[in-house]
Amino acid sequence: MKRFFKVVVVRWLSRTPLGLVLLGAGWWFGRRRRRRAQLTASGGPDSGGRRRGGSRAGRGSAVHRSPASR
Repeated sequence: MKRFFKVVVVRWLSRTPLGLVLLGAGWWFGRRRRRRAQLTASGGPDSGGRRRGGSRAGRGSAVHRSPASR
């Protein structure tokens, strides 16, 4: 029932430019909130957990490679 209500509200808000702005802001704030909750659940950025996103996510940087591995 909750998902159905969300769909109805999104369809109603998406009809106007102001509604689209509100939906975009809600989506952006929701992403920030989920990302912060995930960081605190994993022990924070200092615990050695990998950061998600960014252009170099999942790839090692050339700066951190040792000369022996070339």
